[in-house]
Amino acid sequence: MSQPPLSRAIRQLESEVGAALFDRSPTGVGLTRVGAVLLDEARALLEQADRVSTRVAAAAGNANLTIGILGDATDPGIARLAAAYRHRHPEVEIRIRDTDLTDPTCGVKAGLVDVAVTRAPFNHTALTVRELRADPVGAVLRADDPLARRDHLKLADLAGRRWFQFPDGTDPIWQTYWNGGEPREGPIVRVVQECVQAVLWNGTVGITPLGHTVPEGLATVPLIDMAPSRVVVVWNEGDTNPLIRSFAQVAAAAYRDSPPRR
Repeated sequence: MSQPPLSRAIRQLESEVGAALFDRSPTGVGLTRVGAVLLDEARALLEQADRVSTRVAAAAGNANLTIGILGDATDPGIARLAAAYRHRHPEVEIRIRDTDLTDPTCGVKAGLVDVAVTRAPFNHTALTVRELRADPVGAVLRADDPLARRDHLKLADLAGRRWFQFPDGTDPIWQTYWNGGEPREGPIVRVVQECVQAVLWNGTVGITPLGHTVPEGLATVPLIDMAPSRVVVVWNEGDTNPLIRSFAQVAAAAYRDSPPRR
């Protein structure tokens, strides 16, 4: 929503409530006490509406959700999300589709899953994308590489190196990000383990979110001039499945408690 209609909607809501919802000052905008109460009540109402929709779907035998995940078993955000969603919707049958690096939407665009937890950037045409967390990234190098002893690197330090590539037909926005924004050459990989082996065997440059465990023989060095890797939840634009909306809300809350990886 653009600013003018948003401002009108807020003024109308304040008129209906009979009190200001925001403290406006030269230093910023914050909720008043009344605004905070209204926000809490609104969240409770939305959660109740989601539960009603889910219970109705369960009664009709339609309470199932297929979730795509770009595999990262070490991410605590996924564990929190799974526990929180099962607690809120124990009646929903969850199906998981773990995907490789050739499809950053994890099957959403292909209609194989309802919603996905993945990493951006990628072509988000006809998709709804909500950011959950931003992780700084680093270069993955062989431990005996002279650059592996650095405290940090810039992309220019990696000029002339071979970088792993994804197969033809992979989203070019996705490929460009993992290439550090420039055309590169290197071995074709499809899964994380192939990326790791390409670095170990060939000295290929890889990029990974910081905080990921790498095998013995490898090292990760922070890249200080590369945009962070954004963890996102994504689904097809216009999909009205209430289970997806609830999943996105639970994911946002779960990842608020999951700090960026370092």
